[in-house]
Amino acid sequence: MRKLNVACASLLIALFGGPALADGHLNKMMPDELLPLAEAEGTVTVYSFTSRIGKVEAAFEEAYPNIDLQGFDISSTEQIARLKAEAQAGITNADVVYISDTPVVLTELLEAGIIVPYVAPRIADRVPEQYKSPLLAQRLSTKVLMYNEEANPAGAPVSNLWALTTEDWKGRVIIVDPLQRGDYLDLMTEIVLQSDAMAAAYKDHFGAEIDLGSAANAGEKFIADLFANDVVLVSSTDDVNAAVGKLGQENPPVGFTSYSDRRDNEEEGWALQVANDVKPAPGIIFPAVVALAEGAQNPAAARLVIDFLMGDESETGGPGLAPFYVAGDYVTRTDIPPHPDAVPLDEFTAWRIQPAETANARAAVGDLVLTLQ
Repeated sequence: MRKLNVACASLLIALFGGPALADGHLNKMMPDELLPLAEAEGTVTVYSFTSRIGKVEAAFEEAYPNIDLQGFDISSTEQIARLKAEAQAGITNADVVYISDTPVVLTELLEAGIIVPYVAPRIADRVPEQYKSPLLAQRLSTKVLMYNEEANPAGAPVSNLWALTTEDWKGRVIIVDPLQRGDYLDLMTEIVLQSDAMAAAYKDHFGAEIDLGSAANAGEKFIADLFANDVVLVSSTDDVNAAVGKLGQENPPVGFTSYSDRRDNEEEGWALQVANDVKPAPGIIFPAVVALAEGAQNPAAARLVIDFLMGDESETGGPGLAPFYVAGDYVTRTDIPPHPDAVPLDEFTAWRIQPAETANARAAVGDLVLTLQ
């Protein structure tokens, strides 16, 4: 059967031609049609912004043993830099790009032609239009305020973001350096874009109108005050999770991290929980998107991977979606029920970022953060 599939694949390529097949016919193919072509390719390379690509790799290779998936855990910021450098050098190493930080992805990768959109036809009618264009969103991810629920069984120890700028929280707020990881810069940018809400929250918390001082708006004022209150910058989300969530702490810090990292509470000995009731919002929610690399060397296998990442026909999406069907991630397929342990999406109070608006503002916010460090 393996030899027959490879022969069929070779015949299809000969009939249609490589580029034509990739650009037109492949986009319409279902998984069973892609499979012989993908097996003929034999391998596929995925750049992924999450370490969960390791679990996807194992599940994919179990489902498709004749295809070697090579998954690389590379942050979105590093992916963007690498893909741009490879494109400039005329090199295409990735086949599939799984990435967040859409404000930069859309402008520096998609518009530049470094990646191209692909919506797996099997699930196209089960994903809302807003999550299919301009790129397919596999799920919604987050960067939100998290706390230690073992030490705070009654709920989050703060009810307003402005509390983090007070003496009680001096040196006890942790965040990944926004200049190292784009998702966290997007968080800072959204705080600035939500300056009206931040001003109202200031008045609610302190009982007086905000005095901006030298800041241009309430969002910039909050960021400046947070840094002045000795915010702790770390290099990775895991560093935030361990500091905030470690069991046995009497007075743990809080931090901005991924809501979905609660999935590791038991394994890691954490007690992470989202501060969903904090005003005006706990943070941001944003799409995690999948795309094809322009000039992918393994175009059929690349499409098969994207189809696999979108989940199978079982109730919760099967092994391809299993690493992401966790509390704190929100899959975009409408036929898959929300995870039962998560705050329902319509009750989740994080701000939904608007990539175009974020893209226009993030450079200035990055400059602000740089002056505060």
